[in-house]
Amino acid sequence: MPRIRTVVAVAGAALLAKRALHRRIRRSPLWPLPALEKPVSGRPRGRAMRLRIAGRTELADGVVQLRLEGAHLPDWEPGAHLDVVLPSGLVRQYSLCGDVADASAYTIATRRHEDGRGGSREVHDELREGVEIEVRGPRNRFPLVSSHAYVFVAGGIGITPILPMLYAAEASGAEWRLLYGGRSRASMPFLDEIEKLGGSRVTVVPEDEAGLPDLAALFAGVPAAAAVYCCGPEPLMDAVAGVLPGGCTLHLERFTPAASVEGNTAFEVELRRSGRTLTVPADESVLEAVRKELPNTPYSCEQGFCGTCQHRVLEGEIDHRDELLVDAERVDSMLICVSRARGERLTLDL
Repeated sequence: MPRIRTVVAVAGAALLAKRALHRRIRRSPLWPLPALEKPVSGRPRGRAMRLRIAGRTELADGVVQLRLEGAHLPDWEPGAHLDVVLPSGLVRQYSLCGDVADASAYTIATRRHEDGRGGSREVHDELREGVEIEVRGPRNRFPLVSSHAYVFVAGGIGITPILPMLYAAEASGAEWRLLYGGRSRASMPFLDEIEKLGGSRVTVVPEDEAGLPDLAALFAGVPAAAAVYCCGPEPLMDAVAGVLPGGCTLHLERFTPAASVEGNTAFEVELRRSGRTLTVPADESVLEAVRKELPNTPYSCEQGFCGTCQHRVLEGEIDHRDELLVDAERVDSMLICVSRARGERLTLDL
């Protein structure tokens, strides 16, 4: 009997403790952990894969192409990209530019930027044949819509997402034309392949030979309601938008987010779990301000592309400036590297 009473007493105490814990969590939803079944804060997006670099090719001056092989690779469509985790931990996005029917490998290409933030230099200096890297995706924020006619405009390495689109347009029987610009022919990857595919439908404009492209001539006589795809430097995309014929739809792939920094104001951010409140200056990101208080806060691209710094917002109106989150995610989370507050205060699950 004493043993039975002991068992009953222990079980009863455990049940009471469990109920007390549940009551405490209901009263204070941020204790002891964020009240999400799957917290989003600082979590990498998408399934990670380890792929082996099976081939490395110098495509043009300053441009290297990598063939990444692996088993059971997810399908992809033109316009898709991979999140590539570099050996240093940096995450960078690279468009898939290979054959969509090749289920054994992904192909990416990148240009070296000496004055960039280090990702392209790391690709060129560290990624060799035989090295394994982690990737996530594919994801597609630049999908090719069905159309009877296409106009493609690519500037430099911006040809990478466009190349699979050319093959898709050709296979569909749609009318298409391409304007491909670059600093010089030697710097323009896939040039021979593209000219062979498109013939007179391709206009190549090396800046050292022909100056800036004549966009008005490109759009002369373009079919009504054509789909226009452009990837390249910001001035090129702005110029295309400025001459877009009425009835055509414009689709852009940006190297950097389009968020404007003009008119930024300072605001407060409360870090609820940490019990701290800080001020985000007009010329500083939420991420920069937060990392002064919480230096281990994860981040990577700092451009609103990779999702590493996605955090839950408990209170306040968000000024979303990223290129990643879907509408459902924007309701209660933000990428703190680029997005800001619409009002005077935000409360984060940090």
